[in-house]
Amino acid sequence: MKILGIGDVIGKPGRDIIRAQLPALRRDRNVDVVVINAENSAGGLGTTPETAQDLFDCGADVLTGGNHTWKHKEYVGFLEKNEHTIRPLNYPNAPGRGLGVFQTKDGRPFAVVNLIGRVFMEPLENPFLAVDAALAKIDCKVIIVDMHAEASSEKRAMGFHLDGRVSVVWGTHTHVPTADEEILPGGTAYLGDIGMTGPYASVIGLEPAPAVKKFVTARPTAYQVASGNVQLRA
Repeated sequence: MKILGIGDVIGKPGRDIIRAQLPALRRDRNVDVVVINAENSAGGLGTTPETAQDLFDCGADVLTGGNHTWKHKEYVGFLEKNEHTIRPLNYPNAPGRGLGVFQTKDGRPFAVVNLIGRVFMEPLENPFLAVDAALAKIDCKVIIVDMHAEASSEKRAMGFHLDGRVSVVWGTHTHVPTADEEILPGGTAYLGDIGMTGPYASVIGLEPAPAVKKFVTARPTAYQVASGNVQLRA
């Protein structure tokens, strides 16, 4: 099974490049499964039903989320209705689902689990314990894990924690692609962070000037999605 994982989609520039490139990528590389992290697809922050549907229309099979999943309240209902949209598993008592078992077009099953880290982020439920409980319920050979986390150490630890038990662990959230792709000793594929799909002439997808101003003044700043050097990272 050939799996394409696409990193955090940043606003309209990210959606536009997926629309332009994903159909050919899927066709030319015989991709069976496309998993996209959509948590920044609506104006750079959060997801809406419209941006989610846009990505499905472009060829996504499953959408994952992260810490901005709850930004737009109208997306919560979409999460609950659409089984192909998942949110981080270890949010306590949250709407929607943190994992799903799906099928390729030719009927082969695969599972996707979405986790969120706790280091430098919200003190949520333990993702390591949450995924252990989830795996006990999944009877599926191909298991994909999107670990949405800030700390490279936490993502790396999750890779080793799941090594030999899942097919792949990839990281999202930091918007910077890493060069640590490898097959871990137990056979699980690992990548610390896919990077973002959006404008790279930016500060993690946002216009540089307001971001710099925020660091210089420490005062609230109105951010906006950048536009230059848009790339699809996957």
